[in-house]
Amino acid sequence: MSRINRLPDSVANKISAGEVVQRPASVVKELLENALDAGATGISVAVKNAGRDLIRIIDNGMGMDENDALSCIERFATSKISSAEELDAIKTLGFRGEALASISSVSHFELKTRRESDSVGVHLVCEGGKPGRLSKTACEAGTQVSVRNLFYNVPARRKFLKTNATEFRHIYEIVKAQALAYPEIRWRMLNDEEELFNFRSTDIHERLDFFFGEGFSESLIEVREENDFLSIHGLIGKPALQKRRKNEQFIYVNRRLVQNRMLSQALQQAYGELLIERQTPFSLLFLGIDHCHVDVNVHPAKLEVRFEDERSVRSMFYSVVKKALHSRDFSPSVGGFGSHGEAPYSPAPSSGTGTARLEFREEPSGMSTTSDLYRNYREGSPGEGVSAGVPPGVQEESFSVGDRFGNEPQRELRRSDFTLDSERPDGNEFREEQVPDPKIWQLHNKYMICQIKTGLMVIDQHVAHERILYERAVDVMNHNIPNAQQLLFPQKVDLKPWEYEIYEEIRDDLERLGFNMSALGGSTVMIEGVPQDVLSGSESYILQDMIEEYRHNAEKLKLDKRENLAKSYSCRNAIMSGQQLTLEDMRSLIDRLFATTMPYVCPHGRPVIIRLSLDELDRMFGRK
Repeated sequence: MSRINRLPDSVANKISAGEVVQRPASVVKELLENALDAGATGISVAVKNAGRDLIRIIDNGMGMDENDALSCIERFATSKISSAEELDAIKTLGFRGEALASISSVSHFELKTRRESDSVGVHLVCEGGKPGRLSKTACEAGTQVSVRNLFYNVPARRKFLKTNATEFRHIYEIVKAQALAYPEIRWRMLNDEEELFNFRSTDIHERLDFFFGEGFSESLIEVREENDFLSIHGLIGKPALQKRRKNEQFIYVNRRLVQNRMLSQALQQAYGELLIERQTPFSLLFLGIDHCHVDVNVHPAKLEVRFEDERSVRSMFYSVVKKALHSRDFSPSVGGFGSHGEAPYSPAPSSGTGTARLEFREEPSGMSTTSDLYRNYREGSPGEGVSAGVPPGVQEESFSVGDRFGNEPQRELRRSDFTLDSERPDGNEFREEQVPDPKIWQLHNKYMICQIKTGLMVIDQHVAHERILYERAVDVMNHNIPNAQQLLFPQKVDLKPWEYEIYEEIRDDLERLGFNMSALGGSTVMIEGVPQDVLSGSESYILQDMIEEYRHNAEKLKLDKRENLAKSYSCRNAIMSGQQLTLEDMRSLIDRLFATTMPYVCPHGRPVIIRLSLDELDRMFGRK
């Protein structure tokens, strides 16, 4: 007797349903994709008991006739492809013909549909995948699918569903992602007969503000680039909008929501040090590419895609995002979203008003680039207020990083230490004799306050110096720039065994950075030369502190070895809070800061500059 049997269709459908229909949200996703493929301009989603009792999707798409209604619940029956060749260039969201067959096999399934040209519609009822009665009915043009008692005949699957809150959250995220991807479609959603939203306007910003908080869309950056191979457009969040969750990254390929590790990593890397550790940026990005260059038939959930030329896609995606980021001023402004820029989630029903538009709004004109802010700082209005300098009672004395070590002699930080190129990043020259001195004060030996045309900016002296040292360290190591100064009296340092192990790992890059050292046996090394920014008397402390910081970064973060070393060096060698600066020190530090490529954040993602505008001050004092 044969041991291999052909499974009945009812069993095969249930097995297939396990791949396609994993939870109520899977049903919603498949039905929404069918509605979108049908050309719907209005879609309604209703669920009860988190989809366990009812999922109903109503659309005003093209509808079906009687024959199509009967065929649509059969396995591998679809109107979207007709040959294997079409799998190489899929242009629809659905294409395998498994969804309705799988859904109907594990639920009480009901279908009402009518084409625009028909006077009456078709009503089909199924139970466990077995077609029941078929009749004529009066209904609106389009299709209505009702899925009741999901997994009623697969109790194990129903048993392992999560709580209602969890299952509904998955459903809500699916609908939200599609509502953001198709702003030209009217979307309505009900949960247990309570209306959650009803979007009639096509303004994407209205939807963003609803889902993420009032004013959220105003704090986004537009991204737009196109060539013959790939188009990219959409919105990305400022670094202040960074989140800990990745479910607020929406990336679409040909308007299909995808999960692609390569694109997610490229997005993260484009932000680089603009992000605080372990944070992820918000994104709503749409990639357009010829369908023959992308494979969407990778996984039953149709969320994963593969590109024919992943390197080119990644390179353009990374470059476009980075270009958009580096053309903006990211210094936080008092009165915005707060320290981390997170708007509270407070959805409100759509008002149904607003101008219809499908394109993304232009960035507010008030944004300024790095060079604009530098010019704004250097051209602080000279004719008003107290003359430039430090406030009364603060002596103009030099500071030294060596103060914290109690070592002598101490080297002063002078203007000559902060050699500044005469040419700014935007090509304009700034000479001291051409512009008036800005007004600068030091606050609590920790922050520098600068008067600028539009108000004032506050600079954290430690992280500002950290940014300067970081970029210099990276340049020195990458371009083999001589950076060492020999010590008159070499210093012997006894490292702990774990410190010496790290020293051996980074020894070559330490030498590139400017540390000239030799091993004396055991865990002892001799420091014979150090980078120019290391103060006399602090060499051994700086080395050990760098090794400790390097180990911390290696354990917590995934960093390139040189990037880790540059961050460790800059963090441990920067000016500390509590150290007094002279006016010349502060001016020199600010000049060097604005000569960097990214003066707004330190290498770890913390803000360097915070601005306070005159308008905000006027509002605080009731003048507006």
